[in-house]
This record gives sequence, structure tokens and C-alpha cells, in this order.
Amino acid sequence: MRILSIKKFDPDLALLLLLALARLLLHLLINGQYGFHRDELAMLNDARSLAWGYVAYPPLTPFLGRIELTLFGTSLVGFRFFSALSQSIVMVIAGLMTRELGGSRQAQLIAAAATGIGLLSLIQGALFQYVAFDLLWVVLLAYFVIRLLKSDDPRWWIPIGAVIGLGMMTRYTMGVHTIGLVAATLLTPTRKHLKSPWLWIGALLAFIIFLPNLIWQIQHNFISLDFQRSIHARDIRIGRTEGYLPEQLLMANPFVLWIWITGLIYCFRNSTYRMIAWMYVVPFAVFLIMQGRGYYLAPVYPMLIAAGSAAFIRRVESPDGKNPRRALILTWAALSLGFIFGACLMLPIGPVNSVTWNMAASVQDDFIEEIGWDEFTAQVAQVYNSLPADERSHAGILTGNYGEAGAINLYGPEYDLPKAICPTDSFWLHGPPDESVDVLVVVGYPQGSASQYFKTCELVGEVSNRYGVPNGESEMKDIYLCKGVRQSWSELWPLMKTYQ
Repeated sequence: MRILSIKKFDPDLALLLLLALARLLLHLLINGQYGFHRDELAMLNDARSLAWGYVAYPPLTPFLGRIELTLFGTSLVGFRFFSALSQSIVMVIAGLMTRELGGSRQAQLIAAAATGIGLLSLIQGALFQYVAFDLLWVVLLAYFVIRLLKSDDPRWWIPIGAVIGLGMMTRYTMGVHTIGLVAATLLTPTRKHLKSPWLWIGALLAFIIFLPNLIWQIQHNFISLDFQRSIHARDIRIGRTEGYLPEQLLMANPFVLWIWITGLIYCFRNSTYRMIAWMYVVPFAVFLIMQGRGYYLAPVYPMLIAAGSAAFIRRVESPDGKNPRRALILTWAALSLGFIFGACLMLPIGPVNSVTWNMAASVQDDFIEEIGWDEFTAQVAQVYNSLPADERSHAGILTGNYGEAGAINLYGPEYDLPKAICPTDSFWLHGPPDESVDVLVVVGYPQGSASQYFKTCELVGEVSNRYGVPNGESEMKDIYLCKGVRQSWSELWPLMKTYQ
């Protein structure tokens, strides 16, 4: 069993690597735009405090962030390097899946390109978030399953188990894809492998890889489950889950819709690879029933794109194919238009407030949450450093969200600021501040809400950014100076805990 079937020189693989390298180089050129995203600021902070678990996600992504910090410091391009690399690798794997399904070189390149212009893939190559690596593991899972189905070699359950374990250490939605794998196994002749020790060894390997995080969850009373329930309820309440069905038509990229639908039909009709179809249908149904968000299903589309590319080009290049040259020209034209469409909406290519910026901001809010963090810190520092010296000795900075806390911790040393006090997600796990802290610069709280914790609160400033971009910070822009804690911090801390 070989993970990759590679000859001394493989021209097909070389072309896939060149295509993926072009994607990687594009990200290296543009990923320094704007600033850190609020999620990246939290991730960066967690990367400096490694643990076997965090409130909002498992530990693998912060670990990768720690490596990037060691290699590149706090460079924007450096901190996003692994995300960009992961999406380039996904393109190569999509091409390799197509080859395993009998696709020609043309089919492999189409699959890689179609996967590379996926809307989620594009933006995840420009952000350092666990979603990027979740996508990689699910695509690898599909690749190994295809190798299993093609070879009927049960030893492929070992890498399958390893990828599931890594996926669970990256994002818990891998559990849904595992349900899809189990159902697909039971619903197809692959269930014969239930008698194979290799399947159970693979399952054990997945469990062993995930075990450290499971132990951490037990030690912390499964706080991540509490977090997931809270966030899921919020998403339903504010309508984020309502677009699940229509978003599936857009998630890969509307210009490749016909490719993945072709792949789904092909897999259902092909008895050998019907398992792949079920690995799409079951997670689709589970996320639909659970009222998941539309992008949760995005990682399964590359395997359908791979199947669709192989089936389409095989038909085009067959003796019965009509005008294959025109078909290929139209296909690559569609992919080119899809790239332009996706780039305008999902890549940081335009200056702030430009036409492309406004186009992107109309469909997603990631870029607006990358604006103004250095200014935010400077504005908070102006208030903090205006305090008399005797007050600064027992003063702190309380932030209402993890992005603000991450910004204070990243940029604050330049202004001699203390570490942020933040009762949100993993920041809350760090525990309450010292009981001597009773003067607080408070930011990120709705008007008047801080007064429930402190005896006096005075409005002393506000947050703004030089571009006038409305984002989470401009919505709660007031900076307060609060004094006198109403209870001890140890009593307040459990009451202040929030999830975001």
C-alpha cells in the first residue's frame, strides 16, 4: 500500500503541483492586506498558550499557529502561510482523486482548478482559521476512501483513522463526516470490512489521536459542548442557519455547480464508488436536521468535483463525444469566470472601500473584521496611560470580545499595557484578575452593562478607524472608565462568562 502512486517523474502530478504553487504564490502576494481578523487574534493568543484543548476548538490549529509564530513572528503573510498551503494541497488531492477515478490529465487539472476556486477555499487560504485545516482533512479522508474502494485493500483504514483523529483535533464537525463514513460503509458492500482487523485498528488510531483532547474536555466539564450549544442557539436566533439549502448551490462556486452534480450522479450510479455519494448525502442530511450553517458541508464538494471531472472528461473524450474542443474551451472559460467571481468576493485584493472591497463586504464580513485593531489598541492605551500613576498600579483593561483581548495582548506591549481581562471563550479559562484590580478601562460592552459589575462607570472615549469601516468595534465603540468592583473577582468571574 502506497499513499501516493508516483513514478520517478510524473508529469500529471507535476502539473497539479504547478497549479497549486500558483495558488500559493497568489496568497503570498495578497495575504498581507488589511490586518489580523478577530478570530486570528484569538488564535494567535492561544498559540502562545498551548494546551490540549480550548473552549471554541480543539488544539491542532493553535499548535500550527505556534509553529508559524516561531518561524515568521507576527507577520500577516507568515501567520496565514499554513492556511494557504493547506488549500493548495487540497487542489492537488482533488486532482489525485480524479486520477484514481480514471480521469485523464485534463480531468485532473479541471478538478484541481474547480476545487481551488471554491468560495470557502479561497477565503480560507487568506485567513488562519481551523476551517482551512478541517477542509484539508475531509478531502484527505475522501481520497483515502477512494483508494480503499479502488484497491479493496483494508489497510487503507489506517490512514483513514489517522485523518479522522487529526480532523477531530481540528474541528468537531469531523464527527459528522465520520457518521457519514460509517453510514456509507453500512449502506454499501464496504461493510464486509467490518470483519477486518484493519478497520478496527484504524478506529483505535483515531481514538488515540483524539484522546488528549477528550481528557481535556473531561477535566473541563465538556465546556466545548456548552460553547457549541450556546453558539448554535445564537446562530439560529439571528438567522445564520436559514440559508443552508441555497448556500449549497454556491458553496463550491456557482460556476462549477454542474461538475459536482455530475459527480454525485456518477457516484450513485457506480457501484464501486457509491460510498462517496453517501458520504455527501448523510452529512448533508445531518447538518440540515441539526440546522447547521451552510459552509459546514463545504469540505465534501471536492470529492464530488473530482468524480464529476473524471466522468465529464471521459464522456467528452469518448468516441461518441461531440466537439470535445469546444467542450473544453467552455469548461475552462467557466472556471476562469468562476475564479474572477470568487476572487472579487473572497480574496483580499482591493484597497479598503474600493469597488472590490465593497463587493466582498456585501456578501461576507471577514475583511471588515480585519480593520482598525492597531488603532483600537492605541485609543484604549490613550485612556489607560492618562490614569494617574497610583491608579495604574491597580488598573486593568476589560474587553467584551476575544478580538479586542487578542489585539490588546498583541499590540499592547508597545504602549506598556497590561494583558487584557476578558471573560470570553478560552480567555475566561485563564481565570479572574488579581483581586487588587479595581480600576478598569472597559471596552466592547453595551452602554450601561458594565455598571452591573462596577460602582461607577464614566464614558471617556470611543473607538474608531481611519477608514470609517463599520464593524463589531464601531457598533460598541464607547470606552468607559469604571471603578470599584461590586463583588470579589472570584465571585464575579463565573457570572461574567460569555461565548462568542
